[in-house]
This record gives sequence, C-alpha cells and structure tokens, in this order.
Amino acid sequence: NLNNKRGIYVGNNSNHPFLLSINEGKVFLLDGAMGTMLQKSGLELGEQPEILNITHPDTITKIHIDYLNAGADAIYTNTFGANCKKLSGTKFTVSDVVKAAVNNARNAVKHVKKGLVCLDIGPIGELLEPNGSLSFDEAYSIFYEVIDCGVNCGIDMIILETMTDLYEVKSAILAAKDVLDNHNIKLPIICTMTFEENGCTFTGCSLASMAVTLESLGVDAVGINCSLGPNQMLPLAETIFRHCNLPVVIKPNAGLPNPEDGSYNISPKEFADAIVKFVNMGVNVVGGCCGTSPEYIATIRDNISEYNVTRKIKCIENTQICSPSQNIVIDGVKVIGERINPTGKKRFKQALLENDMDYILRQGIEQVEAGANILDVNVGLPDIDETVMLPSVIKKLQSILSTPLQIDCSNAHAMELAMKYYNGKPIINSVNGETAVLERILPLVKKYGGSVIGLTLDENGIPSSAEERFNIAKKIVDTANFYGIPKKDIIIDCLTLTVSVQQKEALETLKAVKMVKEQLGVATTLGVSNISFGLPNREAINRSFLIMAMQSGLNLPIINPNITSMMESVHSFNLLTGHDLSGAEFISKYSENNSNKTLSINNNKEVNLSAEENLKKCIENGLSSDVKKYTVELLKTLSENSIINEVLIPALDNVGNSFEAGKIFLPQLIQSAQASQSAFEVIKERLVYSSNKQTCLGKIILATVKGDIHDIGKNIVKVILENYGYTIIDLGRDVPIENVVSAAVENNVPLVGLSALMTTTLKSMEQTISALRNSGWNGKIMVGGAVVTPEYAKNIGADFYAKDAKASVDIAKQVIL
Repeated sequence: NLNNKRGIYVGNNSNHPFLLSINEGKVFLLDGAMGTMLQKSGLELGEQPEILNITHPDTITKIHIDYLNAGADAIYTNTFGANCKKLSGTKFTVSDVVKAAVNNARNAVKHVKKGLVCLDIGPIGELLEPNGSLSFDEAYSIFYEVIDCGVNCGIDMIILETMTDLYEVKSAILAAKDVLDNHNIKLPIICTMTFEENGCTFTGCSLASMAVTLESLGVDAVGINCSLGPNQMLPLAETIFRHCNLPVVIKPNAGLPNPEDGSYNISPKEFADAIVKFVNMGVNVVGGCCGTSPEYIATIRDNISEYNVTRKIKCIENTQICSPSQNIVIDGVKVIGERINPTGKKRFKQALLENDMDYILRQGIEQVEAGANILDVNVGLPDIDETVMLPSVIKKLQSILSTPLQIDCSNAHAMELAMKYYNGKPIINSVNGETAVLERILPLVKKYGGSVIGLTLDENGIPSSAEERFNIAKKIVDTANFYGIPKKDIIIDCLTLTVSVQQKEALETLKAVKMVKEQLGVATTLGVSNISFGLPNREAINRSFLIMAMQSGLNLPIINPNITSMMESVHSFNLLTGHDLSGAEFISKYSENNSNKTLSINNNKEVNLSAEENLKKCIENGLSSDVKKYTVELLKTLSENSIINEVLIPALDNVGNSFEAGKIFLPQLIQSAQASQSAFEVIKERLVYSSNKQTCLGKIILATVKGDIHDIGKNIVKVILENYGYTIIDLGRDVPIENVVSAAVENNVPLVGLSALMTTTLKSMEQTISALRNSGWNGKIMVGGAVVTPEYAKNIGADFYAKDAKASVDIAKQVIL
C-alpha cells in the first residue's frame, strides 16, 4: 500500500494505517507543540515559523525526530500558517514552504523508520464573510493551494486544526475533498477546532454543531485542540461523543501559560494521567498542543500502550441539523416555518423582484420569534435567477439568525450553490422516487452534507395508496444508503393532498406516515396547509390535520408559525408525549403573556411601533436598509446627537449585553454593529461639520505588538468600535514600539489598544506600554489577547484588560466621555 517513489499511502482508505489503528481499538498518538519547540530552539521574535522549513531545515527535522522517538505515530508538518495570505510579506511561495516542510518531515520518518506525515493546516488569519471581507470561495482557493501542494509532495494525512469558524472549516474540508478527488487518492481528513470552556468558539460555533456538520461533510475524525488544558476539555469531549459517531481527537494545552515566562502549569505526568481519562471514555486519537514537548508525548505513550479503546458514550440516533450555534435534534415535533416562499404571496414576490432583502429577513425573524425551529427557504420565481438569489438569501439569513435552514429548490445548480455556501448542516428539500433525480441530487447531499427530504412520488406521479407511497419511500432510503447517506439523514414527505378534491387520500397520507415511521424508522415531514386549500375556515382544518399527523408519526410539520393555534397544538403534543421534559418549554411559552410586539410584518400588516423602537429593533436584528429608513424618519423630530445617544448607543448596548450573556454570538454582534453604521452614515450626511458637532465619538489606536503576526482579535475589536462611532487608527500587526508611540503622540488619542496572542510577544507589550508612558503621552491603555490575563495587564502597567470586543467598547465609553 505504499508508493515508494512518492512516499505516501495510496491504498483503499479503509486500510489506511490510521483507520486500521482506530478500528482495532488502539490509541493513535499524535505529536506535541511545534511552536513550543521552536521557541526553545531560539525562534526570533516576529519570525514566521513556517519559513524555518527553508532557513533552518535541520532544526525542524530534529523536532520531528524527537517526537517520533518519543512514541508519536504521526507528526504535523510545520505548515500551520503556510498559506498565501500569511506568506504574502515574504519572498517564499506556498509551494516553496510546503515542499520544504514535507521534505523535513519525510526525512525524520526515514531516519526513525516509522511514522505518518500529516499536512498541518491552521486558519487563514482573516475573518470570512459575514464577519469579515474574505469570501468563502477565496478561502476555498487558499486552502486548495496548500493541500494540493501537500498531496503533490507526498503526505499521509490532512490535518485542519485550531479552527474557530465553522464556515472556514467547511471551505477547507471541501477543498481537501476536491484535491483528493482530482488526484484520485484517498487520505484521512482530521479536523480539530478550538473551544472555550463554555463549549463555543469565539465566533459562536457550538460543539454539537461542529460534530454534526463535520460528520456530515465526511471527515474521518473530529475533536478539539488548543485553548484549554486536558481537565477543561474532558466535558467537551463528552458532548462530541453524543453528537457524532466519528473517532474523537483530543490535543490539549499543557494547562495555562504563565505570561511572565511562557511556561505551562501541568507537568508531563499530570498531562498523561489526564489523557488516560479521555482514553477510558473512548477517545482514539490523542496528542499535545501548546506547551507540550517530546517528554509529554513519551509519558503519554508509556501510560496508554496497553489500552484497548471502547466507546463509552452513545451517540444520538435522531436526525440532527444545525447552524453554527444551534443544533436541532429531531425528537418529537419540530416546526419548519413556511413563510419564506413566494407561492401565493404577492408581497414576497415583489420583495424578490425588487431585491428587498430586509423584507425577506423580517419574514425569517418573525417566524423565529413565533417559535419556528427551522426555516424553509424558497425563492423560486420565473423572473428570478435562483443561482444568485438563493445563496444570497441563505447567507443573509445566516448572518442575523442562528436558526437552521431548509433549502427548498428544484433547480439543481442553485441547490448545489446554496448547499455549498450554507454554514452548518441544512435540510435539502428535495428528491423523489425518480431514479434520475436521485442520481443527480444525492451525490450533492453526500458531498456538501445535509439531511435530505424524499417526496413519495415518481415518474408516474403521486400514488393514491399508502402502500405505493411507502414503496417509493423505501426506494429513496435504500438509494440514499447506497450513496453513503445514513438513515438518520433521510426525511420522508408522504405528501399532503387537498381534501376538497382528494378526500380519501387524506387518510392515506396519514397511513403512509405511520408506515414510514414504524417500518423505515426515518423522520417525516408534511406541508400541512396544503390539506385545506380552497376551503373556508382553513385554520380549523389545518389544526385538526396537524394533530392527526403528529399522532401518526409526523416529526417536521411545515406550517405558518405565526398562527397561534397551530403552535399551541405542537407545544401541547410535545408536552403530552413526553418530548417536552417536565413541560419546561410549554411552561416557558405560556406561563406569562409572551405576545410582545415585534418589528416584523405579521399577515402583511405593519406592527405599530414608534420610529425609535423600530430603529432599535432593526439594529438588534441587523437590518441595515430599515435602519437607514427609520433614521431618516427620526431626523425629522430628533437631533443627530439625540439619535446617537438615546437610540443607537442603547441599541448597541442591548446587543452587547446579549452577546455577553451568550444569547447571541459574534456574527450577530458584528451584523448589528454594521447595521448601526447605516444610521451613522445618514447622520453624517445631515451634519454640518464643525468643532462642536461631530459624529465621531473619539479616536482610538489599535495595534498588534511587535513580533506578533496574529490580528483576528484586533480586527474584530476594530469593527465593533467603528460601528459604535469611534474613529480607529489601525496600525496593523507586528508593529514596532516607536510606531505606536509616534502615532499616539501625533494624533493625541485618548486610548490605545494593544493585542498579543503569543507568550513570546508579551514582553513587547510591556515595552510598548513603558515607551508610551515615557513619551509624555497622557492617554489610557487597554490590552487583550489569548495569552493576556487581568493580572498580567495590571503588572505591566496597562489601565484596562479587555477580554473581548464588547469589553473594549465599555472601556472606550469610560475613557472617552
């Protein structure tokens, strides 16, 4: 199974040494921290680690050899940041660096005569849309280049690690799959993301969403690395086990770093003892991240060599779909909102034709507020290019809502694009029993990940009997299984026919739902409101049919959640059948009056809110166009400063408080901030600029300190502060001390923000603060970054510690009055 010329494994993927080890119940041991060892080897401040593959190959090879001799089964190439963005300021190409890195690793394997070479890929270093300006396609191209170079050079596995953005991860996985397909080779793909103790990444991705999405995309193992020590990771691993059946990977830090000297607080023995707890749980793949050395890996090997790994935690068997921050388990009844659909909706058709995106988004917001668990998205109109509109609507909805989506489309190309750009695991609506349709759509579902709806119709139309519909359902399930789509990712729609025309078929539909649920064991869905078309008192018919269908086994009714009686039926059914444990959801929903007014359109009638209330709601929901409209309206009665101080800032504060409370996440925070910018732009146009009338609240300098090339955190802070009305002087990353000082003095700014991600650059932060103090500049300094602590900030003379972007805003408001 080895191609000796290229030195890489090229056999059947199921016989790959990594997968064989897992299947045999062995522990597969990865290496430790490359960065830690490079620092010990004298890495100079600000020097890009990946360049050392070319300038100091012997140093890199020696580190690999040490890890292999310590017992590692595989080593990571020194290519964590070897992408075109991070190498843009150097004289080396991606190909130069990757080729040298793989060669160094291969030399180490040749020397030790064992071990696999893993192409190590970290995040690009820029935020993807909608949080940043980097597009999904650009990210895909960047990852494709790195992976293609790695495969050409001869690697054994692909590792995606230290990721925080699920969207970025998806672009990398799709790139990896396409590279391997184009090379006609099968190699394992492992992905680990980095989480905080609350089980979320800083972009808001949850553990469950990661596990569900990556399993659906077809990676070979999934897990966590970096940020946390092993003890903090233990409960997070349990969550991964509950949400996917893949092998689980754990690569913790050696505890917490000491900002003063960069040392970590967990010894090799303590680390290895903690790793055993993961192995006992069923974790197959372990290693070390920041702070770990060959000594740590050797100690792990000594502790786990005799273990036979058995999974102890059972995975959820129900269908799961998700957005990055919200995972929906289809147990009991979950509601799919039907309102983002032009069928029979004149105003919605108009919105599509006029590209009135805020109207479409309000339909989504309204349904979520009414209790929809999932939103169906259909933009099909003869005059609409679905290949453009559908992905656009998907992206916009995901930028403001965390609710999972159902992609509803009959155009295969538009459907593929929507699946590609969807962030998470969607429902795909739909396929049917026609062989050609199954062969066209199911491979796309397998490639892009998702659950698929199968309609019980075929070339001959919709059968009248339940038995015939069941037979089509079985064909769909069997064909999906052939394409590698598991039963839990198949949803059958037994089709609701209009009772006014086909009265007997109503009971046949219910009979078919029951047969599918009991005999095939898959989830079911129905478009409930179709039952009453053409009849009076449709709500009564729909409600009665819904109750009968739920009793027959319906899981996913597609309904209008704004109709109170329909939602009451769903909540009551879940309570009575025990799916709403202890009645928690029912009590929360109905114990008090929850009929709060919202900003959205309800049955085509504008809700009666004041302009101030509407503006606040639009900011909180990230509706930029409506923010502009209501700002113009308010300027007729309020002064510019009144709008800023009494409406815009309080609205942003509400969003910030929700972010701190974990009710919303970074994408929603950024979208709200950007929506508020629409108001500031309107106000700026109206103002006569003078010394006593400025919309700018003050100037702030931001910089990543000398030697540190990481700036994602700084960039997020910049976006939020700018949209609060502050002018940001962004000095960039790896900023010399003298540049920070001169900028602070020349611009007479009241506040400077410094960021550092690496322990080795904390000294630069301290020196920068000292230089600022000695310059005669009289402003305040805030510091932040992954390795900075409140205690360290105080010790080095900073005035404030900013734990996140919201904290930086609070500091700015305190300093700049």
